[in-house]
Amino acid sequence: MYDVVILGAGPAGLTAGIYAARGGLSVAIVENQAPGGQAALTAEIENYPGFETISGFDLTARMVAQCEGLGVVFVYDNPVNVSLEGAVKTVETAYSGTVEGRSLIIATGALPRPLGVPRESELLGGGVSYCATCDGAFFRGKPVAVVGGGNTAVEDALYLERFASEVYLIHRRDALRADALLSERITKSTVKILWDTVVTDLVGSPRLQSLNVKNVKTGETSSVRVDGFFIAAGRKPASEGLNGVALDESGYILTDDEMRTNIDGVFAAGDVRRKSLRQVVTAAADGALAAENAVKYVGALRA
Repeated sequence: MYDVVILGAGPAGLTAGIYAARGGLSVAIVENQAPGGQAALTAEIENYPGFETISGFDLTARMVAQCEGLGVVFVYDNPVNVSLEGAVKTVETAYSGTVEGRSLIIATGALPRPLGVPRESELLGGGVSYCATCDGAFFRGKPVAVVGGGNTAVEDALYLERFASEVYLIHRRDALRADALLSERITKSTVKILWDTVVTDLVGSPRLQSLNVKNVKTGETSSVRVDGFFIAAGRKPASEGLNGVALDESGYILTDDEMRTNIDGVFAAGDVRRKSLRQVVTAAADGALAAENAVKYVGALRA
């Protein structure tokens, strides 16, 4: 049995692993994908203290190496059942058996939110993508579009300039929600912004050929010729299957300022919990707090 089991190996989970191990706890991190979470898929991170710019992959790879150096055990498997109640927290995995812990930190992050346009799932992998960093190079010399108005959408559009012949940014409002620096950068780029516009249909089979769009103010409809369509319409918390833990109306885990949930010995950190700012640096801060309180919790059990 481990002192603490951490669900998720994004910045929150990795930071929690570092702090928990340094606090003298035995630590296992359960992750069903490659470590690093969504941060690892970010081409450039420009607001993490100490680095003017660093790729998300490089930053999270350093976190993984630091965890491994401290003896953190990584279990790369899919959790199929998580039991949070009682003195022993258990994570049943698909192939690696059951991982037990005296405490548990939920750092499962958030997943891309589907746009909800017809045929979106049908064309996934056929031109539709939720990850510009993963799939952008497939569209070298081809026109693409990004939908969204936040930091991720703007970062994706700027990244796709490297490959695509033409990049459209489709936003349903008349102003971006992205940071001022990013907003300024995209206005100076070659990206064509379609303001007050929504996507109504995806055209093409078996691969995407164009988008039908509509101006929400004028009602005017038109077609945009693209081979790739990248959806950056927000995120949804990866909180399914965590029975007993309190969630808000959107599915985010409710915690106090110390990352404690409503269940003794269970903490939450990062994008999966309700918070006002979701950034790598705030995920790391959450992970540190969750781990420190797990150290105190386990220490009290031993006393």
